[in-house]
Amino acid sequence: MKIYLFLGALSSVLFFNSCSGNDEDDTPNNPESQIFLSKVTTVNYTNPSNPNTSVVTFDYNSQKQLIKVLSQGRATSFEYDINGKLSKTNYYNTDGTIAYYTTWSYNENQLTTIKSIYPDSNNNTTKAYTYNNGKVTSTSLCFSLNCTTPSTSSYTYIGDNVSTEIIFSDNIGGSSTIKREFSYDNKVNPYSLTNTYFRTYLAGTQFLSQNNYTSEKISSKDSAGNWVQIQNITYEIQYNNAQLPSKVIGKDANGNTFIEYNYEYITLQKQYTSFPG
Repeated sequence: MKIYLFLGALSSVLFFNSCSGNDEDDTPNNPESQIFLSKVTTVNYTNPSNPNTSVVTFDYNSQKQLIKVLSQGRATSFEYDINGKLSKTNYYNTDGTIAYYTTWSYNENQLTTIKSIYPDSNNNTTKAYTYNNGKVTSTSLCFSLNCTTPSTSSYTYIGDNVSTEIIFSDNIGGSSTIKREFSYDNKVNPYSLTNTYFRTYLAGTQFLSQNNYTSEKISSKDSAGNWVQIQNITYEIQYNNAQLPSKVIGKDANGNTFIEYNYEYITLQKQYTSFPG
């Protein structure tokens, strides 16, 4: 994979809406405090004898914009245009040098493409988004300049939650198609507390849905085109006093812990340098 996935193990699950850069509620007449996601600790038990732990932290500026994500010693910084839209992302190596950067393109308020620019242009990638009624319905990702078979994800919804996600990839070992089907609680998804453009950028069920999924059925398509179930995960969710998830434990069909997420939050109040007369 040519892209550094700064979310580490979170990419198997994982972002955001109420703090978009031009949030209409963020006015001097309505500067209420808001809760934001500040840290996610993920423990993956794929190898129970040697679980893997990853930590992702989120930093915000005084305008409540996400400006930095730190994971596994690698930082990602975010830049915004004058309208509060994400315009550029810089990805850093562990020694602080830039590994690559991305540029963002929009059609009015909808993110349409993200281009990743590497020192070696042969490694450049392009991710494109399509929509229906304001919701992301598919993404495509090309890992080369002359891409003929992009990796794709498609989404169907029930209400504001993704009910089915289908992922196609064409790897060195051959192509694969995976289907994920979900059910949900009625509580707030922690990733819906952050920037809507960043959330769209990541796509994926956990970022596009407004609530928290409580079960996940995973199937793969065999050579005959039939779906074969390969995993069934249930999620036990613990909530804090704000009714936000504090811990989520995913268990497989045999009751074994598959993955664990721990969420931490901060409360921010927008700072203003001046007020209208």
